[in-house]
Amino acid sequence: MDPIYLKRILWYILAGMRGGVTRINILKLILDRPFNMNQMGKELGLDYKTIQHHIKVLEENRIVVPIQKKYGTMYFPSQMFEQNIHIFEEIVNKIKKEE
Repeated sequence: MDPIYLKRILWYILAGMRGGVTRINILKLILDRPFNMNQMGKELGLDYKTIQHHIKVLEENRIVVPIQKKYGTMYFPSQMFEQNIHIFEEIVNKIKKEE
């Protein structure tokens, strides 16, 4: 994926839609280590359905990838996202300055 296109997608899902802060927090978690949805919910103090919604958005936009298991699917940052982490950091820093 073109880095310019990725930047547009990240701006949209992190700053242009409701729930961007939650998605930022999810991405920060899984950049450190893989998590399943239950673990993310506990770590962030959010219910499973909320995490499920945000993971769906991130997965549809190829920002996170699941490693399938029958129970407890683990989520990792996509290779494309990891290769362009500077774009994520730039957007997060701009969002923080605007608050």
